[in-house]
Amino acid sequence: MVIVKIAGGLGNQMQQYSVYRKLLSMGKEAKLDLSWFSPKVQEKMLAKRDFELPLFVGIPYEEASKEELDKLLAQSFMEKVKGKIRRKLGKQDSDNENVFLEKEMYHPEIFDFDDKYIDGYFACQKYYGDIMPQLRELFVFPEHSIPELQQRNMVMALKMDKENSVSVHIRRGDYLDPENFKVLGNIATEQYYESAMKYFMDKYPDTHFYIFTSDHEYARENFKDESLYTIIDWNTGRDSVQDLMLMSHCKGNICANSTFSFWGARLNKRTDHEVIRTFTMRNNQHCEPDIMHDYWDGWILMDKDGKIV
Repeated sequence: MVIVKIAGGLGNQMQQYSVYRKLLSMGKEAKLDLSWFSPKVQEKMLAKRDFELPLFVGIPYEEASKEELDKLLAQSFMEKVKGKIRRKLGKQDSDNENVFLEKEMYHPEIFDFDDKYIDGYFACQKYYGDIMPQLRELFVFPEHSIPELQQRNMVMALKMDKENSVSVHIRRGDYLDPENFKVLGNIATEQYYESAMKYFMDKYPDTHFYIFTSDHEYARENFKDESLYTIIDWNTGRDSVQDLMLMSHCKGNICANSTFSFWGARLNKRTDHEVIRTFTMRNNQHCEPDIMHDYWDGWILMDKDGKIV
């Protein structure tokens, strides 16, 4: 059995779930570990998270039992000592040889595992790009908790379907914290967004941009022209998943270096849609163009200076 750890925010949970579904599609026995969301674990977290996959209607999954987890994770005292020594000698990445820890952008070896616990975020499109049609059917959007806003979203989605619509996701908030900015900042720059928008405007002069961000004040200050921009600011809290639904109706998707906007693009069923994403995800990540194009097949990669790579 392979057990996949589910952790992080909604975008990360969807990626981990997608690896789980890929393993199942290969005939592997696989289950999920949801223990990261237990009160005991979450009370230690600065940014507390909920298990959000059940937001999607009827999403199927099987949770690993305590006995199944113990079979892979439980260690005797001597096994713990040996594991630490082997890790320090560089012979394994974890203190437990049954645990796989994600270190690189893409690890094809995870699909050969049996009897392994895998821990990672698995953002790379290549992990599950071939089963995206299946995933689009599994991630069924719920209705908005407020009927009036559900109707508003439906009207907006129909409008997006009929025009040259492009979603623009801008991640600010926690990305502006000094420690996070060192790793995640200055990637989805103003030059990036300007060039990405110009790409679509050059192709479709009547493009209309839909702005998605949690920083609504920033959006109102910078995207005032209502003939060109619509700010989506009514899907909040657990209803934020509705933003993914709306993004998936756009002809184009401009992503931040954020798994949330990646999923708005991934769940897009339009055959004519194009996606632009940042060339890098993090400042401490080395990326080679040829490898990135292989890992993100069909996506347009643009660097922080607004140049297509």
